[in-house]
Amino acid sequence: MKKWLIVSILSGMAVSCIAQSVSQTVKRQLVWEENFDGHTFNTSRWSKIPRGGSDWDRHMSDFDSCYQITGGQLILRGLRNEYLPEDVAPYLTGGVYTKDKVSFERGRIEIRAKLGKAQGAWPAFWLLPFDNSSWPSGGEIDIMERLNGDDIAYQTIHSDYTHGLQIKDPPQSATEKIDPDDYNVYAVELYADSLSFFINGIHTFTYPRIETDKKGQFPFDRGYYLLLDMQLGGSWVGEVNSADLPVEMWIDWVRFYKN
Repeated sequence: MKKWLIVSILSGMAVSCIAQSVSQTVKRQLVWEENFDGHTFNTSRWSKIPRGGSDWDRHMSDFDSCYQITGGQLILRGLRNEYLPEDVAPYLTGGVYTKDKVSFERGRIEIRAKLGKAQGAWPAFWLLPFDNSSWPSGGEIDIMERLNGDDIAYQTIHSDYTHGLQIKDPPQSATEKIDPDDYNVYAVELYADSLSFFINGIHTFTYPRIETDKKGQFPFDRGYYLLLDMQLGGSWVGEVNSADLPVEMWIDWVRFYKN
């Protein structure tokens, strides 16, 4: 085994061990939470995500049936479009974000949610730059993505370094088993020099800042806004089986802790 490979493996193991140790010992203060009380979401915090031209937002809609708050839960739905004849989209999906309203930086975000199953369902919880920096130079942090009815979830980062330059060292993603029929807790810890990801308290991976002459390796020490959305179809998840719809995800709470 080459010396550089041994060093790389040992460095990765050290980062992982340090991340788990820090997560277990750092004292945190809950500074922001959303429990979705009442019957509508707080518009000082959340906005409905408008439709766009990308895979993830091409079916976004403000149609009321895509949204519900009940029993302290936010329900986001993906529907066949049988309701809006003036809308040519075949599906309607619900999503909310804190864009221009709430910023998260240097702390731990946790989201507890239950994900419904459908062929072509692509629910996601993720972060984009609060200053609206262009993609991918401002960075993207995917706290959770799940495809169809899989029993794993994906956690990923994107940047100029990983997307534009296609450099995969350090590793930029991981998967972890989830309970596909119940609630799971997804988390990311935001530090000045690393991002650490967790599912149900299990550390999945840490993405560190490294010394490199390549641009955009770690743009993540900045404020981000949070997106919670039910997505349908696209080049990654594939075609939608309309017979599986409607599909829902239930979000119990969102919490943000400062170290």
